[in-house]
Amino acid sequence: MQHEPSTRPDTARTLAAGEPADAAAPVTLPTGRSAGCPFDPPAGLAELREERPLARMTYPDGHVGWLATGWSTVRSIMGDSRFSSRYELMHYPLPGGPEGPLPPAPLGDMTGMDAPEHTRFRRILTGKFTVRRMRQLSDRVAEITAEHLDAMERGGPGVDLVEAFARPLPALMICELLGVPYADRERFQGHAHTIMSMDVTPEERYGAFVGLQEYMAELVAAKRAAPADDLLGDLARDSDLTDEELVGIGGFLLAAGLDTTANMIAHGTFALLTEPAQADALRADPELAPQAVEELMRYLTVAHTSVKSALVDVELDGLVVKAGESVTLSLEAANRDPERFPGPDVLDLHRKATGHLGFGHGIHQCLGQQLARVELTVALPALLRRFPTLRLDVPAEEVPLRTDMSIYGVHRLPVTWDEV
Repeated sequence: MQHEPSTRPDTARTLAAGEPADAAAPVTLPTGRSAGCPFDPPAGLAELREERPLARMTYPDGHVGWLATGWSTVRSIMGDSRFSSRYELMHYPLPGGPEGPLPPAPLGDMTGMDAPEHTRFRRILTGKFTVRRMRQLSDRVAEITAEHLDAMERGGPGVDLVEAFARPLPALMICELLGVPYADRERFQGHAHTIMSMDVTPEERYGAFVGLQEYMAELVAAKRAAPADDLLGDLARDSDLTDEELVGIGGFLLAAGLDTTANMIAHGTFALLTEPAQADALRADPELAPQAVEELMRYLTVAHTSVKSALVDVELDGLVVKAGESVTLSLEAANRDPERFPGPDVLDLHRKATGHLGFGHGIHQCLGQQLARVELTVALPALLRRFPTLRLDVPAEEVPLRTDMSIYGVHRLPVTWDEV
């Protein structure tokens, strides 16, 4: 990625009332969350969405591109092949990111490539993540969920829900699906955490990436030598993927499967504990779970930002995004767009949140979304039923939020309950 010389203005500003959109100065991406509002997007995004759903934006490296906040605008860009996902064309939207050119996506990392390369990898993997296959995992998800809830109960009131429940469940499931030894988790979880961190140096992030690749290379070599009955074993035996491609796919799937669902379980529980009526509704009606999961995905949007780059000039919302310009997609603002979701700032588990962008949209829509749905649909109701008096063990404002990570959520969630 060739960064332009810095043209960053001294200050960014919001649009003045009545000012023409195309005459407004670029803004910077709002990232600060309002105190006491751990579930709401950063302040300023709602105003931008109302005034300019597609606004000029100054990136930390000085590039002047765009910020999309309206649901229809964001969704349109995600489904438009004139916008690229290639890393080397992007400008990083968040402060503290890499200042130099980004390298191309590693082989197998589908999030950073376009068709036809993306199509080839997606076609190979889609058959491994079918709805039917993921639903077949429901019994195993229920078994792991029960084991961890049993352990919580035996340990007595007072746990960090992240460590006791939210993190182990998806970690175990993605390890079993891929064929990664769970006993190795200390080695790969640390690397995955560093890659997702926003307050580490580029050298630290690259070191973590190399560490994860080295771990996966050892695993791929083992699968080639003795293919097992798991996803990596299937790919090692049946596909035409090279070792390097298989290492990239394994690392990509492992890192993606560890963090997003864990934060949805923890942050979703945090939201439900602050809305007792919603928790009671889910506790009382198991049939509500699938719909509740979609609403929590919309309301929380833990994977909050995505970036695309225009390959050609594209007219959109009466403006022209020029070839080479990056567009930051605020998924959290889009999922709170009142034009699509009436009363969007209210958590309502009875809402039909159809069309939310929590799993993305278009060819890059989350490959593992069905597995995530199964895990969330089983885990959240089971937790609430097992502990009907579950509550926060600290004031809500003392729960540490993941404002320093590319996946939002909580670092810890202290909870307690009454012993029966």
